[in-house]
Amino acid sequence: METNKKVRIGHVVGVKMDKTAVVAIETLKRHPLYGKTLKKVVKYKAHDETNTCKLGDKVKIIETRPLSKDKRWRVSEIISRKEVAEVKPQEII
Repeated sequence: METNKKVRIGHVVGVKMDKTAVVAIETLKRHPLYGKTLKKVVKYKAHDETNTCKLGDKVKIIETRPLSKDKRWRVSEIISRKEVAEVKPQEII
């Protein structure tokens, strides 16, 4: 059975809640009169059952039934991980 669920791709900007990731989606739109490109950022709370999302990851989220007051999306897959350099505290000083 084919369902018409919305799918969005964005970056994880918050992981402080349990089983929840905050995903920011950027859209570009041209101003109708002046033609300048405007960037709009919308944040969605997405359900992450296993807490596998990390800050900066690029994820695909899919629309789902209401899971809480604000959660209407769930993380379907992690497209790419953010590269984090391993630096020891002594090297910073």
